[in-house]
Amino acid sequence: MKSVSLRTLHHMKQEGEKSVCLTAYDATFALIAAQAGVDMLLVGDSLGMVVQGHRSTVPVTIDDMCYHTSAVSRGLDHSERRPWLISDMPFMSYATPEQMLNNAAKLAQAGAQMVKVEGGRWLAEGIRKLVERGISVCGHLGLTPQSVDALGGYRVQGRDTHSARQIYEDALELVDAGIAMLVLECVPAKLAADISQKLPVPVIGIGAGPDTDAQVLVLHDMLGVTPNLKPKFVRNFMDGAASIQQAIENYVKAVKNKEFPTEEHSF
Repeated sequence: MKSVSLRTLHHMKQEGEKSVCLTAYDATFALIAAQAGVDMLLVGDSLGMVVQGHRSTVPVTIDDMCYHTSAVSRGLDHSERRPWLISDMPFMSYATPEQMLNNAAKLAQAGAQMVKVEGGRWLAEGIRKLVERGISVCGHLGLTPQSVDALGGYRVQGRDTHSARQIYEDALELVDAGIAMLVLECVPAKLAADISQKLPVPVIGIGAGPDTDAQVLVLHDMLGVTPNLKPKFVRNFMDGAASIQQAIENYVKAVKNKEFPTEEHSF
């Protein structure tokens, strides 16, 4: 089977086929997820919370991200079908275009095929510079965890007309700057559906309803092992599964068949 490419993911959007993303932080789970059929793996800065034990993603460094990206990439070397590999750029590692270039290069050298940045139109200049140099970029709008304190906590974004319009306009600006993919986190399902329909790039949702082009979950959340945390948009796929691989296979199947997420997982 061929490895998943950016072209593959864009074709899936055009054909109306859902794609599936999952976080991974090490070689073993990366290989399991690849064998279970995920289309994309995200080395998320969520590792700061689920691996390192921090209360937020803010303490994660670029060195942390490079370490885990290289581990995941090596795990995928053993898979017949290699998912598309995205890595988060951590807090304040892309505050200027120069920082963005230098740190994106480090992630690419660690094995990332795409880097993800949180924020709106202020990122446009840096994104253009990355794209000009052949580095693919994924945007991230809505709830941006690196700014969780400024946002007043983990709250749904885009509920009112003004903030919804701002998210929509930021999405257009990022596409114009050259992003090849966009994550929408914790936004109303209708807003996510409208943006997904109007944008030419694949839109990955998490807590963004069923009508985005793809879905992503944090590995530990979908396995039901995150302590004291049960976000509305998460389903425990370990329920009734005989193994972790089967749980991930069930997640892949549920997304592909449009059985997850449902209204109960949406805002």
